[in-house]
Amino acid sequence: MKYALIGCGRISPNHIAAAKANALEFTAICDISREKMNEKALKFGVKTVRQYTDYLEMLEKEKPELVAIATESGIHAAIALDCIESGCNLIIEKPIALSLADADEIIRAAKRKNVKVCVSHQNRFNKSIQKIREAVEKGRFGKMFYGTAHIRWCRDKNYYTQAGWRGTWKQDGGALMNQCIHNIDLLRWMMGDEIDEVTGITDRLNHDYIEAEDFGSALIKFKNGSYGIIEGTTDLYPKNLEETLYLFGEKGTVKAGGQSVNRIEEWRFSDITDEEDDVKAEFAENPPNVYGFGHTPLYADVIEAIQNDREPYVNAEAGRRALELVLAVYKSAAEGRAVKLPMENCSTMDFIGRFDRREGTL
Repeated sequence: MKYALIGCGRISPNHIAAAKANALEFTAICDISREKMNEKALKFGVKTVRQYTDYLEMLEKEKPELVAIATESGIHAAIALDCIESGCNLIIEKPIALSLADADEIIRAAKRKNVKVCVSHQNRFNKSIQKIREAVEKGRFGKMFYGTAHIRWCRDKNYYTQAGWRGTWKQDGGALMNQCIHNIDLLRWMMGDEIDEVTGITDRLNHDYIEAEDFGSALIKFKNGSYGIIEGTTDLYPKNLEETLYLFGEKGTVKAGGQSVNRIEEWRFSDITDEEDDVKAEFAENPPNVYGFGHTPLYADVIEAIQNDREPYVNAEAGRRALELVLAVYKSAAEGRAVKLPMENCSTMDFIGRFDRREGTL
């Protein structure tokens, strides 16, 4: 299967490794920076892959069957629509887009052209998360009461100045959209997906050189009567502390933790069909960074979805739901009220100037 990668930034090594692990025919790589392309090609053993600075030229000449988009978030949608029009199946780095209108257009276009679109919420493939999802699907929790997602990370000034698009409303959003959306996706997925309303707060506490938030919290009311709590920040000193997901039900309590919710740390069920210590020992991965090991199985799933003409495990609709929840938090925080779901129209661009208008800020 002919494969191409668009974008050679921070996350690109994971895509390169996943493509190689799945024996894809890696034909082309694209970035506006030849320096970045050369660096990745040399470092990760893809020196023979053809390089392009114009992805439209790449699509026309190479005609890849599968393309991964790993650029800044604000241009995901435009590139995705061009790729779909060229008949390419897609893996889009999170978030799928920065507006619901763009996400909806991607979904419509993919159906019209009969191509598969996957959004790279790769933590769904963690061994720990798969084990927890199995318990959810088997009803082991009984009635679900509430779940919480905590993302307590550090991003310093050097991180933001490395790429000028980071922390901007036009190209990125803030901590919730960039760093926290993986765990936000997991919380919504585990708690039943369907949301009644969201009440959120956001603030910029420690990064006055970015436009968007570095702290956010929200209370979610799900339609099944359960609740969700989000706490996300890039303000931790001096380094990342944790990413955790808790689920609490009438018959079960679970905690996933570690760098990328890659380790089961609590496993308590009334049915006692598996021993807590055994589960904690078996489902404890130790990835080298917060990106985890999920890209390789995500790629494997997409390849199989294309071959068998089925939906990917994390399809475009799933990516839209994660985007919608973050945007709902933003909207609630900006308007000072609870926001009902589903939402039809919302974008990060709606919040330009949100923190700049406060007294004492730029």
